[in-house]
Amino acid sequence: MARSGAFHSDHPNYRWVALSNTTIGMLIATINSSIVLISLPAIFSGIHLNPLEPGNVSYLLWIIMGYTLITAVLVVSFGRLGDMFGRVRIYNLGFAIFTVAAIALAIVPFDGSDAALWIIGWRLVQGVGGSMLMATSTAILTDSFPADKRGMALGINQVAAIAGSFIGLIAGGLLAGIDWRAVFIVSAPIGIIGTIWGYTSLHETGTRRKARMDWPGNITFAVGLTALLAGITYGIQPYGDSSTGWTNPWVLGGIGGGILLLAAFVVIEMRTTEPMFAVSLFRIRAFATGNFAGLLAAISRGGLQFMLIIWLQGIWLPLHGYSYESTPLWAGIYLLPLTIGFLVAGPISGALSDRFGARVFSTFGLVICGLTFIGLLFLPVDFPYWAFALLTGLNGVGSGLFAAPNRTAIMNSVPASQRGSASGLAGTLLNAGSSLSIGVFFSLMVAGLSASLPAVLKNGLVAHGVSTSVATTVAGTPPVGSLFAAFLGYNPIQALLAPTGALNTISASDSAALTGKEFFPQLISGPFHDGLVIVFIAAALMSFVGAGVSLARGKKYVHKDEEPVAASAAVHA
Repeated sequence: MARSGAFHSDHPNYRWVALSNTTIGMLIATINSSIVLISLPAIFSGIHLNPLEPGNVSYLLWIIMGYTLITAVLVVSFGRLGDMFGRVRIYNLGFAIFTVAAIALAIVPFDGSDAALWIIGWRLVQGVGGSMLMATSTAILTDSFPADKRGMALGINQVAAIAGSFIGLIAGGLLAGIDWRAVFIVSAPIGIIGTIWGYTSLHETGTRRKARMDWPGNITFAVGLTALLAGITYGIQPYGDSSTGWTNPWVLGGIGGGILLLAAFVVIEMRTTEPMFAVSLFRIRAFATGNFAGLLAAISRGGLQFMLIIWLQGIWLPLHGYSYESTPLWAGIYLLPLTIGFLVAGPISGALSDRFGARVFSTFGLVICGLTFIGLLFLPVDFPYWAFALLTGLNGVGSGLFAAPNRTAIMNSVPASQRGSASGLAGTLLNAGSSLSIGVFFSLMVAGLSASLPAVLKNGLVAHGVSTSVATTVAGTPPVGSLFAAFLGYNPIQALLAPTGALNTISASDSAALTGKEFFPQLISGPFHDGLVIVFIAAALMSFVGAGVSLARGKKYVHKDEEPVAASAAVHA
């Protein structure tokens, strides 16, 4: 029976209640995956901690990556729990947990490293709530809407999911300028409203599947994916004489051990009578191709977002007169074409896919993305903005064309009793792709910079009066330090030279030139473009491979729940 005040599932307006609430849930969950990227300088300044000091880099990485990592790890488990105990129940509990964590993050009672640990801990808790929202929202919509209307509903939901990561950049820049605590507390009133609204209006309409908890599967999956993503994250940090950490035994052990545990997870799931996730679903072509294409798209999209922020904040905006302190906010504003393109294309492609299927839209969308990556290769580092806006806007259109139809095809392809697990896996791949992209593309960029930046930096410093010994030492600093400084809105040269005292030993004019708005951008332009070539070629290849996978998905397919999974899989594989 429905709760008092709630629409019955047969009521024509119930589906819109479900759509509006779950869309808000997805939006707030994904906004919080990126909102701290822009506001990190304000957060570290507020807790009186320098993020660029070697001992604080781990705090920096975990504040950036912790939320995304925990959501990637837990969404499959919560999706499965939703299948067992009710998707609305898990969803509403997630909204409540997310809201409590938002309040805790805004009242940080400590300072320095203790405050950083408080933020990291509660960001992980917030990730638990966010993973509950992500794991069940699309399953709730799939339960609420008939097959011929799901594309539109899931399209809006997916637009909210991915657009949230773009909106978070702008929101973080605006709120950080007011107060760093506002970055966190802004989620609390929305969370309170969403929680109360969900508990009073949503009710179970889907099929529950009673089963025992698959502890071996849950543990191996959680530990394996955590080890893999954490290893890739720490691969960004320098190790020994290397500019990255890919030779660090702990990194190699985490990645290798994570892969082995995930392989063990697959074996366990294939032999368990009541698995956390039915591996047999991958025999369904629409499900397997949709998820693989989604992973490739998530990796390429995450790499684009991360590189464009560094490009704007470290080079283009300072060259055009913006102070380093203001670049985080303006980077978000100048990326608006990317967000607008996605917001326009996503709902339209989702609605049209109800009639024509996902194949054409998803495939064409990834082709557009690949072509825009190639187009970005030919832009000069100091580009005309109209060309940048055109290419990023088209990339947003391509992502929008792909995302909504692809998720609809995934959810349509599975039986009703497996929708929570299927939604969870799709969410895992989306978040894992974002985590992988930062580690992989950042490392590719560092590799590109390492070949040419040291010599260029040394010569530039010596030309402005810095001693050869100091210039050699500074030039030997791993490029990751310069990239992090630019990413955080710090003047990289000032951050590198301040500990050496060199700025006090050279002339005022040389000091002003080195710490001005043009020296670092002009210095890094050539080496940075070398790194961009590697990154965008990799992203273009992933997009084109993803397009090929999407093309192979076959015609539109909606699972008939009266058919057993194995039988339908055999027919449609």
